[in-house]
Amino acid sequence: MKKMTCNDLGGACDLEFTAETFEEMKKLSQEHGMEMFQANDKAHLDAMNKMKSTMQEEGAFDKWLADRKAAFDALPNL
Repeated sequence: MKKMTCNDLGGACDLEFTAETFEEMKKLSQEHGMEMFQANDKAHLDAMNKMKSTMQEEGAFDKWLADRKAAFDALPNL
């Protein structure tokens, strides 16, 4: 089990997620992002827009995702 925050995953808050795999972590983060989008949370919407603008280059999203997975993999198990 590993722990990351919304901020660690490109978000806008310190909400902690715990998961066994990076895929689980990614899913938890996406669900939180959707909740914040539906709640029209300004800080999270700003983070989403910033991420969207930095992902315009080809391959940028894949690199970003690989970097987050590497950070997850480097974390100690709880």
